[in-house]
Parts: sequence; structure tokens; C-alpha cells
Amino acid sequence: MMIGSILNPINSSIIAVALAPIGAALGADAARTAWLISALYLATSIGQPLVGRLVDTYGPKRLFLAGAALTGVAGVIGTLAPNLTVLVAARVILGFGTCAGYPAAMYLIRSEAERTGMKSPAGVLTTLAVTGQTVAVIGPTLGGLLIGLGGWRSTFAINIPLAIACLVLGRIYLPGRTVLAPSDTADGAPLPGSGARPRDRLDWAGILLFAATLVSLLLFLMDARPDRAWLIALTLLAGTGFALRERRAADPFIDVGVFAGNIPLLATYARTFVAYTVSYSFIYGFTQWLEDGRGLSASGAGLLLLPTFAVGIVVSALTGRKAVVRGKLVVGAVAQLIACAMLLAVGDHAAVWLLVAVAVVLGLPQGLVSLANQNALYFQADPARMGASSGLLRTFMYLGAMVASSATGAFFGRRASTSGLHGLALFMLAAAAVFLVLTLIDRSLGRVAAPQETKEAAPAR
Repeated sequence: MMIGSILNPINSSIIAVALAPIGAALGADAARTAWLISALYLATSIGQPLVGRLVDTYGPKRLFLAGAALTGVAGVIGTLAPNLTVLVAARVILGFGTCAGYPAAMYLIRSEAERTGMKSPAGVLTTLAVTGQTVAVIGPTLGGLLIGLGGWRSTFAINIPLAIACLVLGRIYLPGRTVLAPSDTADGAPLPGSGARPRDRLDWAGILLFAATLVSLLLFLMDARPDRAWLIALTLLAGTGFALRERRAADPFIDVGVFAGNIPLLATYARTFVAYTVSYSFIYGFTQWLEDGRGLSASGAGLLLLPTFAVGIVVSALTGRKAVVRGKLVVGAVAQLIACAMLLAVGDHAAVWLLVAVAVVLGLPQGLVSLANQNALYFQADPARMGASSGLLRTFMYLGAMVASSATGAFFGRRASTSGLHGLALFMLAAAAVFLVLTLIDRSLGRVAAPQETKEAAPAR
């Protein structure tokens, strides 16, 4: 489950240091190589809740194995790609292929917890979160090392052995179909619309309207100009149609009725969106500036992010079993504010210790925020839709990444200059402030069940 869940974050972050070498090798400018980022995010944002819904309907094993196979195919295509168009296609396939791991893992964890009578498998949830956080942060470092050893194509080739491992281990160890029953929310209130649902067919109309909403939004974010405001109008139109469709559908793709009545879950999605807007602005913006503005190599830029990776792991390991979800989010938001302020002090010839200090401070929210939001969702979501709800959490995460990508392009233009980095830092500062406010006003976080494992033994099978 951990290997499957890292496929998406490793491919979303490893590309950060590969954009410049790919552009040089294929004769593409920054605007064109940016599609390598957006293609994955778009496919992932649509695919995560879709595959999560399929996990809820058909069980996790089948979808896990199909996703792993698709990831391996994308790795081969990307490794052999002759031009940027084929490379973008490989990233789209990667986006859909890597969608199954996380919702399948969350579904299996919840079903096993119910089977064993465990209130909250805090250790497993922590391990899953730490794995994803670690890979997301170490991705640029790993990418730099791979590029140094085998060129940019190796950042696609790494998917081949990972996919094979998922296929073999998933086939051997993952259980067959498991069924989760709906239950109450974390604060004891019944979920609106929860109960038995017919699952004979997929809501294709809802899926297409959801996809249209995200595609039009992404196309605007890729080149946000007043003359492209019609894309925002299209986004609102498609989004409204999607909401109306899902309210009337017998078995909706995303049950907006449940979400509308589950404000704590909506708040978790909103926090995830703004927190990852800051996180991915740092991963992409700071990394590009290290190469263009500070003049470091791809390997050097990746190595400078190692402190973020190390601090994130330590913080997650130390706090994973602690029940203070609200406290983790507050500390994470404050750390983001401090790190963004530190970026304003960075110059063309900034000392290495200052750059390392920024990376260290960013490690705190990296180790706290994702874990806290994941634990909150575990208790807030309808168990019968755990796959779709978990997938939608990733959708909001990558919506934040899309905004971060658009902001990075807007502030940097053709070159990642120091003045552009400072503008991006102010944008990140505003987003981090919104994250802090959303956390402070959410009183439901105090009612999230304490993530402590019960001592009830699992029944013999």
C-alpha cells in the first residue's frame, strides 16, 4: 500500500528538477514544459475521485493492480518518448495510473480497522502519511541524482520497477473485495444521504461535468489573462451543472449532498487546498530559483531540499500518534508563514546556511499538515465512500498544485529571478495566512476522534 501510494507524489515532485534538462534536450521553452506539470495534475485531479469511486464500488485490489500496470506502461512511454507531445501523453497516463494507490490504501485501512475493532490505526495512518510526505519532498533530490546518473529519461524509467513491485506485491498480499458500510460522522451526527446505495453503473454525466470543470479551470490557470475570463465562466457553468446533476443522480459520482451536510470534511478539503498551494509553490518556485537565480545544478538544488525531507520525517514520526489535530495544523500554518517571510530575505548570492534554514522550517508543515488532514478525513468521511473521499482529498491537493504552478509561471516568466521569487513569496504568505485562519475558526477539529489504537484483538480467520 505504501509503494502504491507514493507513485503519485514521486511523479509530481521529481519533475521539478527535470524541466530544464527536458526543455534543453527537446528544444522546448518554459511555457511548453509547464504542460508536463499540468498534464499530471489534471489527470490526477479527475482520476483520484473517479478511481476512488471505483474502489468503493468494485473493491481496492482490482483497481490497485490496474493502476500499477498503467503506471508501468507510462514509464516505458516516457523513457522512450521522442518529443514533448509524447512526453506529455506519458504524464497524462501516469496521472491516471497513479490514482489508485492512495484511495485503495485508505479503503483497506478503514475496512481492516472495522474488522479488527480498532478505533483508529494511528500507526498505519502515520506510516502512510510519512511515506507520501517523504517521497514528495525527496522527489527533487532523487530527480537530481537520477538526472546526474542517467539523464532526464531516468525520472520516467523509475516508474517501471515501482510498477512491477506493486503488481507482484499487490497480487500476492492484497485481499479481495471488501465492503464498508456507511456510518456516522466523527461528531456523532448521521451523514446526510448515507445508507445503502445502488452500484450498478457509473455516473458518467457527473464524471464528464466534473472533468469539464477542472479542465476549463486549469486552462485558465495555465495562462491567466483577462481575455480568457470566458474559461472561468465555463468553469462556473460546468461546476453548477455538476452540482445539480449529483443532487439528482441515484448513485452520484461524488455525493454532494453528503459533503454539503458535512462541513468539517469540506473544511479539511479547503485547508488541504491552501496548504498545498504554499507547499508546491515552494517545491517548484524555490527549486527553479536555485537553478536559475542562484546558479546551482539540478543535483545541487535537489540536495538543498534534503533538510525539508529529514525534518518532515522526524516531525511525523514524533507526532504521528498524538491526537492534537488542531495543534498540528496551527503549528504547520505558522511555520509556513515564517518560511515565506524568510524567502523575502533571500538574494542572488544568499548564503547556503540561509537556504538550508528555509528548507528546515518548511520541513515542519511538511511533517504535520498532511498527516493532520488525513487523520481528520479518516473520521469525517462516510466509510462507504472512503475511496472517493480520499481521492477527492488528493484532488484538492493537486488543485493547490495547479494554482502554485500558475503562480510560479506568472511571477517568474522566462527566468526564475530573485525579484520573481520575492513576488511568489508574498503570494505564498497570503495563502499561508488563509490556511491559518481556516484552522483557527474550525471548531470541529476539537471533536475529531483521538487517533489512539484500541487494544481489541482481531478475530481469528
